[in-house]
Amino acid sequence: MQLHELKRKTENKKPKRVGRGGGRGKTSGRGTKGQKARAGHSIMPAIREQLKKLPKLRGRGVGGLISIQNKPHVVNLASLDKAFSSGATINAKTLVEQGLVRTRKGIKNPVIKILGDGDVTKKFAVSGCSVSASAKSKIEAAGGSVAALEEKVSKIRMPKEKAAKQKAKAE
Repeated sequence: MQLHELKRKTENKKPKRVGRGGGRGKTSGRGTKGQKARAGHSIMPAIREQLKKLPKLRGRGVGGLISIQNKPHVVNLASLDKAFSSGATINAKTLVEQGLVRTRKGIKNPVIKILGDGDVTKKFAVSGCSVSASAKSKIEAAGGSVAALEEKVSKIRMPKEKAAKQKAKAE
């Protein structure tokens, strides 16, 4: 056996290079010219402009842009009727215990909205949840009660002079 007769067990396999001609021809499925056609392109997302204006939300990253505000968990009346007995008090804690609402990591009290899909045959006392108008009327028609949810309103700070002017206008 001579040196020129040596062969490898497996052939050399070259890595596939995307976006350089080949199977797709000319522009390789990238369209024509412009930023999107270049290698290593990155486009500034539209939401980034909004995030720059909100200092606390900077640096949340790509995965964090999915939901900026806490969205309510939706529970229908039909599922409440199945899960709870008559005369039960319904709040965020009892809904989590029954398995109708799952909590996310780091959130102790989830925001819950009860919607009026389905019928109610039992008497419930709902508190600490926001309730739609149709759900409220159905619960009250079945003999239950709905406690009004106190929503937190964030107060915007304003200079003392401006606050004094608004107070003068109101009087």
